[in-house]
Formats: sequence, C-alpha cells, structure tokens
Amino acid sequence: MPVACEPLLRHILRDETLTRGLGDIEARMLIDWLTDWTQLLADAARSEAEAWSCVRRLCRRARAIARFVQLWSQPADRGAAAQLAACERFRWPLPNRPLEPPDLMHHILTWENQHPDATEAA
Repeated sequence: MPVACEPLLRHILRDETLTRGLGDIEARMLIDWLTDWTQLLADAARSEAEAWSCVRRLCRRARAIARFVQLWSQPADRGAAAQLAACERFRWPLPNRPLEPPDLMHHILTWENQHPDATEAA
C-alpha cells in the first residue's frame, strides 16, 4: 500500500533551507525535482518510516546541490564548490565552463534523474 504523499510534500514545501540563497528559477527547479522524486518514493515505500527516511536523505542532497550551485556561481568560490562536490560524493561531472545558475541547476538535476543509482549510493 502506498504511503500518503501529502505530509512528505508539506515537509518539503515548508523547508526554507532547501532554497535559501537560490534564485527563483533554480529554486523552482529544485522543488519540482524534489516533489517529483517524493511522489515516486512514497509510491514505492513499504512503510511510512522508510518514505520519511528516503525523503530526508533526498532533502539533504538537495540542500547540498543548492549550496554547490550557489558556490559555483561565484568564480572566487569554485574551489569551495569542488571541495563540497568531493565531500558529498557528487558523481556528476563538474562544469568545464562558466554556467548561469539556472543552466547549472538544470544540468545537475538532469544528471541526477538519469543516474538515480548514484543518488541512492551517496
């Protein structure tokens, strides 16, 4: 039986730390990504506890992705962004050129969607 998705989604939508420091476009992309995955996780979870555990892990990853985008967007902070990527064990390739924050967020979330096994392993 699928787990109720509404409490999980409310948790995401109320968590301002997920999008703090992001522009509107990047924040919207990140929240859309989180809600899409939350719905899938809720459908696949065997228990409410399992669903909450998965969503909390996903939110932690989303906060780290948001922080990476913020850091990478400032040329002086790209070293810190690379260090964060290493600490978080992000497997997506680092950009090889300057990208606008919305383009960078899109690039990262597209990669995350195409490699869900990498997200789970982190």
